[in-house]
Amino acid sequence: MKADITLEDRGERIALMDPLLLGDTSRHRSDLTDLAFDLTQRTTGFCRSLPPSLLTSLATLVRSMNCYYSNLIEGHDTHPIDIERALKDDFSKDARKRDLQLEAKAHIQVQRWIDQGGLKGSQISSPEGICEIHRRFCELLPEDLLGVEDPVTKERHRLVPGELRTRDVRVGRLVAVSPGAVPRFLTRFAQVFGHIGKTESILATAAAHHRLLWIHPFLDGNGRVARLMSHAMLLDMLDTGAVWSVARGLARNVDEYKRLLSNCDMSRRNDLDGRGTLSEEALAAFTQFFLKVCIDQVTFMEGLMQPERLRARILLWVVWIETNLRAPDAGRQLSFRVESGSYRAVGSFRRGSGRIL
Repeated sequence: MKADITLEDRGERIALMDPLLLGDTSRHRSDLTDLAFDLTQRTTGFCRSLPPSLLTSLATLVRSMNCYYSNLIEGHDTHPIDIERALKDDFSKDARKRDLQLEAKAHIQVQRWIDQGGLKGSQISSPEGICEIHRRFCELLPEDLLGVEDPVTKERHRLVPGELRTRDVRVGRLVAVSPGAVPRFLTRFAQVFGHIGKTESILATAAAHHRLLWIHPFLDGNGRVARLMSHAMLLDMLDTGAVWSVARGLARNVDEYKRLLSNCDMSRRNDLDGRGTLSEEALAAFTQFFLKVCIDQVTFMEGLMQPERLRARILLWVVWIETNLRAPDAGRQLSFRVESGSYRAVGSFRRGSGRIL
C-alpha cells in the first residue's frame, strides 16, 4: 500500500457503506444465527472425525480445488491436471495456458501462506493484511496478467502488486469511491470487522466479503482477494483446518452469487430496510446464501471422505493391492498405518484402485 502520490478524495461519507453489520433488531438475525451455529457444529464435527495426519493432506488437496473454483469465477478455466503440473513446475508451451498455470500456482501459494498462519485475527481485515494478500498473489503473476484494460478508453494500465488503485472504477452499476477515499474506507472496514465476537464474526464474513468488493481497493484482483480473505476469516473463526472450500460452492452457484452481490450495492428501499445507506435486506439475503453455501460444502466434504467408513475403505484398498498388484508387504504396511491412525491421503492411484476409495 503506497501513499507517495496525492490522489483525489472526493470526500465521500463513510456512512455510504453502512450497514457493515446486520442490526440487532433485524428480523433476519435469528435465522442467520441458527445457520452460523449449524455451520460451527458441522465444521467441528467434520474436523474431529478426521485423523490429524489426514487433515494436513486433505488441506493440500483442497487448496488446489479452491484455486480452480476461485479462478473459474473470474472466467479463468485451468484444468486440474494443468494445476497439478504447475505445482511441479511443468508448464505448458502454450503461452496462455502457461499464464493460467502460473496464476493457479500463485493462488495456491497464497492460500498455503494463510493456512500456515500468515494472517490471524484482526490482521485479516486490516488494510495491511488485505494489501498483503494482493501483493503475494499478484507478484507471482506473469506480466500478461498484470495488464488491466479501461472498459471505456481501452487504455491498458499495469497492475502493481499490493498497491491500492489510483483510478476511478465502475463495476456494473456500482461506481466505487474515489481512489483517495479508499484508505479511509479500509480503515473503517478494519475497525468494524477486526473487533467483533465469534458468532457475530461468522455472520459478518459475508458482509465483509461484499463490502470489500464495494470499496474495490485494487485496480484488479479484488474478487480473488475477497475470497481469500473470507477463507482466512473462516479458518480463523471456525478452525476449519482448511479442509473445505467456500469458493467451490460460490462457483457452482456463480449466477446467484453475482446477482446477490450486485443487489447488496442497492440503496435502502424503505423504512423497513434497515437504517443504513445500503439495503439491509439485500445484505441479509447474501449472508443467508453465503452461510448455506458454506454448510453445503462441509456436507459435500463429509460425504466425499465418509470419515466413519474411511478406515474400512482403505482396508479394502489393502486387499486390492495384495490381490492385484502382488505387493503383500506394501499391503501389510498400509494396513498397519491405517490401524495406528497414521495413514496419509494418497493423491494418485492405478486404474481400478481409485474406485475402491
